[in-house]
Amino acid sequence: MIGSLAVILGCQLLGEVVARGLGLPVPGPVLGMAAMVGVLWLRDRFAPPVLAGVEPAGRFLLAHLSLLFVPAGVGVVGNLDMLAAEWLPLAVALMVSTVLTLVVSVVTFRVVARMVGG
Repeated sequence: MIGSLAVILGCQLLGEVVARGLGLPVPGPVLGMAAMVGVLWLRDRFAPPVLAGVEPAGRFLLAHLSLLFVPAGVGVVGNLDMLAAEWLPLAVALMVSTVLTLVVSVVTFRVVARMVGG
């Protein structure tokens, strides 16, 4: 379990280092997630022993995913005064991003369905 957590956190660290080092406008965890996709691809292709154990930590994190929302909830409660002052731009951003996510998901699904013949 420690080795698999080290691989996961190492991917996030790599993403942070690349994002900050190159001054990219992409968050480090997003780049770390892309690195993790590469790690999983390597694991499926070549099965190096160090990458084979990523699954137990992933299953554990997914089983306890709800706990990862606690810090975000505390941050929201800690900034209620800012939410009260900026509620309209936040609401608009939330609605626009939700609609945009739905549209991108539908388009992606249709493209993949066409590619696989569905």
